[in-house]
Amino acid sequence: MDVNLTYLCQCRTNVIRPMLKFFKYLAIVEGYSFLLILFLTMPLKYLGGIMWPNKFMGMTHGVLFLAYVVVTIVLAQMAKWSFKKLAVVLVMSVIPFGTFWMEKNYLEETSEVEA
Repeated sequence: MDVNLTYLCQCRTNVIRPMLKFFKYLAIVEGYSFLLILFLTMPLKYLGGIMWPNKFMGMTHGVLFLAYVVVTIVLAQMAKWSFKKLAVVLVMSVIPFGTFWMEKNYLEETSEVEA
């Protein structure tokens, strides 16, 4: 059986590129949800006694965070990221402003390699 490696690489790239674009948007939204929890809903909860914004944003951020972790692992497998890159991308999700830094510094080089 003859396998055309150029075709397989092109198909892999065609799958990774849209997934990487989705991941960039997901990272930005997840980062904003984290910042909203830290700087808006937590002060409202503990300083103002207003609970419902924290419940809503907490659930939203939880779903976004889980999606971020799952998409990170899937994308790392598909794009054959090193363990170091995978670890940095995952750790940046729990550091305030980390996803914005990661998206700019780590994902730009990935999109250049895939292009």
